[in-house]
Amino acid sequence: MLDQLKQYIWGYNASDDSAPRSHWRHFLQIVAMVGRDLMGGMITLHAMSLVYTTLLSIVPLLAVSISVLTGFGVHDQLEPALANFLEPIGEKSAEITARIIGFVENMKVGVLGAVGLVMLIYTAISLIQKIESAFNHTWHLKSSRSLMQRFSDYLSVIMVGPVLVFSAVGITASLGSNYIVELLQSLPYMSALLHLIGKLLPFLLVIAAFTFIFLLVPNTRVKIGSALYGAVIAGSLWQTSGIVFTSFIGGSAKYTAIYSGFAVLLVFMIWLYLSWVILLIGASISFYHQNPEQLKWRKRNLHLSARLRDQLALQVMVSIARAYDRQSDLDPSLENLAADQQVPAIVLERMLDALADDGLVTLSADKPPRYLPGASLQRIRLLDIMRSARNAEDEGQSDVLRSDAEVSHLLQELEQQLDAQLQDRTLAEFLHKTEESKTHEDSLV
Repeated sequence: MLDQLKQYIWGYNASDDSAPRSHWRHFLQIVAMVGRDLMGGMITLHAMSLVYTTLLSIVPLLAVSISVLTGFGVHDQLEPALANFLEPIGEKSAEITARIIGFVENMKVGVLGAVGLVMLIYTAISLIQKIESAFNHTWHLKSSRSLMQRFSDYLSVIMVGPVLVFSAVGITASLGSNYIVELLQSLPYMSALLHLIGKLLPFLLVIAAFTFIFLLVPNTRVKIGSALYGAVIAGSLWQTSGIVFTSFIGGSAKYTAIYSGFAVLLVFMIWLYLSWVILLIGASISFYHQNPEQLKWRKRNLHLSARLRDQLALQVMVSIARAYDRQSDLDPSLENLAADQQVPAIVLERMLDALADDGLVTLSADKPPRYLPGASLQRIRLLDIMRSARNAEDEGQSDVLRSDAEVSHLLQELEQQLDAQLQDRTLAEFLHKTEESKTHEDSLV
């Protein structure tokens, strides 16, 4: 039974566009992969780190936000928005909200001075930097934003984000007292419809906020469909967990007796932890939805065999050369090449790094960068590509292993046979020969 279930789930290849679509099996694959990542511990580890950073940064972040919101006249919405976020904590939410607002009010931005203001902004930015690091790990990204990109992107989040969020909360809160809304409620069936909209609106705002985060934070181009897919599931989890958490807190009075004054802080930290776990789960769902080839391999740190490395290196060089020679419409970015090869981008990137180190490919200055041949196609030998593939994951350790003289001699014979077989055949000759074969086959048809 278990084997049949595995075959049903993993027998579907979501990265094969020619196969019939099965959204349900694709969803089950994503759930299985996210569950594996969750059990692996990295999501929970990042969530715990973000809880600590949030506790240190929440007051400076809100202090910067309230100074921005004051200029737009929506600073009065800060406390209702914070209370709404902490609502699942139960009756303690009002106490925590009052304490945080009290801390923020005591932190006068105007009297901090230049150094204090810089430290205030740095503390707020450090939280966003920590979030980006967690999201980049989820998206298997090795590189973070440059210093200038961080400054501009993070500052825009701090300045623009609070205005959008608290303005939306203010609009939601004012709907109940709006004259037009009251007039609509007097119409038949409109009262029930408006009641339903009022229930759905907070959920839709959460989805919109999550989508914005999933689009902006990772240091890569995230498709809006994948971000929305993860946001809908994460938003549903967040709303459901809020209801369950409220029931748990309301039905348990022992934690107050045990932890006394620390109970409020403990409950606040637990809710922060659950919120960050859900947000990172949503980011992971968005990643697997956008990269279905990752589901096919089912491994995070995949290492290819020697034969697969040879195949991958030759094929990616052919794809890059065809795109450069305008024999193909493929845009040779890392994402497009990985999708074309149906291989995880992190695996292909290791191979491309090895090819780049050997001067066989180079990166353009475009955003996102495209891969180009590192030399003329007439000068790139197939033998050099094969050697680069075989040394791709040696990392300078080829001389570490002990080898008998007979073993070394056999390996040299194999290298000589490879040299004799390929000789000085170039990538240009190979492309020309394959094009001739294709033309001949088309003429026969």
